[in-house]
Amino acid sequence: MTARIDLRSDTVTLPAPAMRHAMATAEVGDDQYGEDPSVNRLQEEVSVLLGTEAALFLPTGTMTNQVALRTLTRPGDDVLVPTESHLVLHETGAGAANAGVQFSEIGHGGTFDADDVRTAIKPRGHLVYPPTSLLVVENTHNRGGGIVLVADTLRDALTVARENGLATYLDGARVLNAAIASGRPPAELTRGFDLVGMSLSKGLGAPAGSMLAGSSELIIRAHRYRRMAGGAMRQAGILAAAGSYALAHNIERLAEDHDNARLLADDLLLGDDIELDLSTVQTNIVVFRLVERRGVPDAATFVERCRERGVLVNQFGPRVVRAVTHLDVSADGCRAGAKVMRAVADGR
Repeated sequence: MTARIDLRSDTVTLPAPAMRHAMATAEVGDDQYGEDPSVNRLQEEVSVLLGTEAALFLPTGTMTNQVALRTLTRPGDDVLVPTESHLVLHETGAGAANAGVQFSEIGHGGTFDADDVRTAIKPRGHLVYPPTSLLVVENTHNRGGGIVLVADTLRDALTVARENGLATYLDGARVLNAAIASGRPPAELTRGFDLVGMSLSKGLGAPAGSMLAGSSELIIRAHRYRRMAGGAMRQAGILAAAGSYALAHNIERLAEDHDNARLLADDLLLGDDIELDLSTVQTNIVVFRLVERRGVPDAATFVERCRERGVLVNQFGPRVVRAVTHLDVSADGCRAGAKVMRAVADGR
């Protein structure tokens, strides 16, 4: 039986034997008392990497985003987010249920500029409008195809936010992909944000875990909301050790995933049944569209037929599909996956 090629997400990676060994031999203690040495070590490593005063280990990226919202907003606030953001579309309404905020989308294609921010801000104290209190950036942007936000544009947007009293949050689940793709240090990409989220369980290959980084004051506040969300753990060092291993061994290799994503995109375009914008293939995500033509399946049918042939991808719209490269899929696997996808798109 041919091994399946799983391109649904970079979250499907399995811990390598060396990572499992690091987990098995991890020093542990009770993290509730701040006594787990592996968690403390990881938090220090991340704060140094991202250029912040402190960091906090959480079980998942969604919880990290939700804790950030609780820390930086009040119920009834308005939050500016990029179009098709993870906070809005992939967290089952948690922002409304947990933080009690509403979202206003700005810009297009996952990015925005200073003018977009300036014109969307709702004033505090208005009789009708909810006050805008937070600006969120998603870098890389998932549904935008893994694009990296332009640093100068981002800096100007953050300046407008600060001038108008808005807090700022970077949903940087894949911020290390952005750093590798842009050739910029991670701390440069996180500068100017009050809080930063970063995933360990995506391209870095850890089995679980996400980090929230920022000032010591904000991280102390975030501790409370982590516990409120059920994210307070005890001997969490077993998981934290996987994160430390990932930071030491799996950052630079993200470039391989980016190369494989471009290879995959190029191969998909060898046929004429798939459309995609190669300029968006900047990291490890390929979002493409199945053309509307007789014989070309819709996305749901396409995904199912690919699955039957051992290639797993995700539907992102009626005719839109996403594929994500990662450390468990080689260049040859991407070529083989693209061949299957072209055949399915062609009705073969």
